[in-house]
Amino acid sequence: MPFIDQFTDLTPVNVLVNILDVLLVWFVIYKIFTLIKGTKAVQLLKGIFVIIIVRVLTQTVGLDTLGWMMQKIIDWGFLAIIIIFQPELRRALEQIGRGKLFARTSLQEAEEQNRLIEAMTKSVSYMAKRRIGALISIERETGLTEYIETGIKMNSEITSELLINIFIPNTPLHDGAVIMQKNKIAAAACYLPLSESPFISKDLGTRHRAALGISEVTDAITIVVSEETGAVSLTSNGDLHRNLSIEEFETRLRKVWFGPEPELVSTSKWTWRGKKNG
Repeated sequence: MPFIDQFTDLTPVNVLVNILDVLLVWFVIYKIFTLIKGTKAVQLLKGIFVIIIVRVLTQTVGLDTLGWMMQKIIDWGFLAIIIIFQPELRRALEQIGRGKLFARTSLQEAEEQNRLIEAMTKSVSYMAKRRIGALISIERETGLTEYIETGIKMNSEITSELLINIFIPNTPLHDGAVIMQKNKIAAAACYLPLSESPFISKDLGTRHRAALGISEVTDAITIVVSEETGAVSLTSNGDLHRNLSIEEFETRLRKVWFGPEPELVSTSKWTWRGKKNG
């Protein structure tokens, strides 16, 4: 049989090449799923699978009109995807160009991660003790450019001192959200979308509604310090975690921001905790 002959005629080299080809395809697919994990593209991918399944069912059952509609959606859907997710696609191509798509976290990156976590934890602890209201949103894969443009651009290094100073009451930048991109404070006094969910507790204020709102439309991590109680909350992927201790906040922030804790830990970590005013 011709189909069987295709396998019997293969040389060992051809077999190895074919195996390598399949492994590389699966590796690329795995990296693509890793890249879109936690973004709006995941929901889009689910929708694409549903449309494809419906298209196959309509063809099998013989629903010509519905099948025609599904086929038109498939034909034009990929063009719509490219337009809608242009920022995410551009970011992925930039990562490929810089060789970062397949790169592992280096020692230098681990040190920077610990520095950022320490700066965030120190500033949040300071503001929570003094009941200084704060709203900080951290960009991940989904771009926050449209929200950054509503505030005052800063492009500053992330330090605990700067974050604390921004949210001191009656200062020009304290009203609104700080948005962070990578290891920079991109902007302050930004407006975030408010959640319209009817299931939100009535005792939550505007900051918490904004934190939930941005987490419902993006994969951003948002930190809230309550001005009334000093309670610390964190939102991600539409979930709100309230009344976190500083230890719980640090652990959860590291997990959702960088994943499992790296082996390298800053030797200066928590040295500021013993200070009465720190």
